[in-house]
Amino acid sequence: MTTTNRVTVGGRSFRYLESGAGWPVVLIHAFPLNAEMWRPQLRLVPHGFRFIAPDLRSFGESHVEADPLPTMDDYAADIVGLLDALGIERAVIGGLSMGGYVTFALFRAAPERFSGMLLADTRSQADTPAGRESRRTMSQLVLTEGTSAVADQMIPKLLGETTRREYPDIATLVRQVIEANHPAAIEGALNALMTRPDSTPDLGRIGCPTLIVVGSEDTLTPPADSQALHEAINRSHLVVVPAAGHLSSLEDAEGFSTALEDFLRSSN
Repeated sequence: MTTTNRVTVGGRSFRYLESGAGWPVVLIHAFPLNAEMWRPQLRLVPHGFRFIAPDLRSFGESHVEADPLPTMDDYAADIVGLLDALGIERAVIGGLSMGGYVTFALFRAAPERFSGMLLADTRSQADTPAGRESRRTMSQLVLTEGTSAVADQMIPKLLGETTRREYPDIATLVRQVIEANHPAAIEGALNALMTRPDSTPDLGRIGCPTLIVVGSEDTLTPPADSQALHEAINRSHLVVVPAAGHLSSLEDAEGFSTALEDFLRSSN
């Protein structure tokens, strides 16, 4: 059973979803979603594991803070605060897309907190100049037209061609999750995304078991990006999810969860 809980970190209130009991696994959500995206995995927690999925700062039902704009390091510090508040010294930690960028920032700050790592549909490089310009444009969009306009723009990029064609209910779910976020969360994340550093130099220092997952139809962070991560990270295992796009954990929840369980069983 999945429970909804709250914790205060640095004077801010954060919601997190939790399911299972045992070794902790922290799942960090993608942009522009929130912890709700991990519901399928929270329903399929392997025996002996405890899944924890927090809303990042201002997302979902966490405290909304419009100023100052956060960085990836701020998000990472919030996750460290969550671990401390829950009395967790080490965990399998990872995320999808932006959740992967937060994971890299957390690894730089506190590598000792990782017993394992999950990197799904993400990349190590910083934004290109064109990417930063695109994020500035989206920042104006959310301020003038709200989160619905962001959903309109993002959903065709987030979901693979197969999902958009055969599973329209997933697009509906993704829209609901995006629109549930406050515009301040979107604006803050865009700042964190465009100012994040290049994490490529850190990859060779990752010594814990690492699962890399990517959808075969992911066009935002295509399989070649995940292959590059796999080649650079020792003790990594790469899984390509067929017929899934950028949100592989939602588009093929069973396949993603099976890959995660196999990884957890083999590395813990």
